[in-house]
Amino acid sequence: MIEISIVVPVYNESENIKPFIERTCKVLDNINKDYEIIFCLDPSSDNTENVILEEISRNKKIKLMVFSRKFGQPISTIAGIENTNGKYCVVIDVDLQDPPELIEDMYKKITDENLDVVYAVRKSREGETFIKKMISKFAYKIINYFSDINIPVDTGDFRIFSNKIVNELKKFNEKEAFLRGLVAYVGFKQDKILFDRKERSHGKSKYNKFTGSFKIGINGIVGFSSKPLFLMAILGFTISFLSFILGFWYFLQKIIGINLTPGLTTTVILISFYSGLQLFGMGMLGEYIGRIYDEVKKRPRYIIDKKINLD
Repeated sequence: MIEISIVVPVYNESENIKPFIERTCKVLDNINKDYEIIFCLDPSSDNTENVILEEISRNKKIKLMVFSRKFGQPISTIAGIENTNGKYCVVIDVDLQDPPELIEDMYKKITDENLDVVYAVRKSREGETFIKKMISKFAYKIINYFSDINIPVDTGDFRIFSNKIVNELKKFNEKEAFLRGLVAYVGFKQDKILFDRKERSHGKSKYNKFTGSFKIGINGIVGFSSKPLFLMAILGFTISFLSFILGFWYFLQKIIGINLTPGLTTTVILISFYSGLQLFGMGMLGEYIGRIYDEVKKRPRYIIDKKINLD
């Protein structure tokens, strides 16, 4: 039986494939256990697929699945996990920001301590501004506040978990797959390991740091809690109550015969505020309804065009 399966989502990463394989294989050879490296490739416009095929010709433990179109990193990762054969599964990006050398320490920790999950926590982030680091920490706090589960701060998808976790993840069929949330939801024995996150080795990130981060945050909140809907109801009730108080205040002014509050500015502000609040509430509700719509269609989460070295 294969001991370790490495799942690597890739898209337009031709420059990083060879250095990633060189460093990862060196680590896996040190562990001295049978392994497989599964590249999960969204169709790329560069030479990524050919580079991987060239490496497969040298090392049959390297495997490849190519999707029919671009499904995105989260779904690519889930597809790789569902096609693993190892006793343990490692999820790691190919850009070498997550060091492959840490896999050996993660494997030792999960086996020695009889754990089910070891997730990597970033204690430092090279090449990132102070503002981005603060936004990231704040975003995790928001997700954990709204969500019904606790997602460790400063973590990504970089982790190792046992086949027990893989089997549980296969039971999920969500279209918006948020791996770190799903693993936290599954539970079992989990622990962390600290590391310093490096700068990207080659090329530029294909991940939009603004819309991408926002989408991940929304997935973390909407996918694991209905609390935002409850808070919107509370906020709506509160504003309705304040509106009643304000109306009563205008009524008293009219009875007394004074006009202490100018009307036009207040009216414009209130209408603008309520309109923005309604749009926000509709948008939040739309996120939930949209996910319901995606789920009831029961379309496949991904479509594989071809597999190389995979059963």
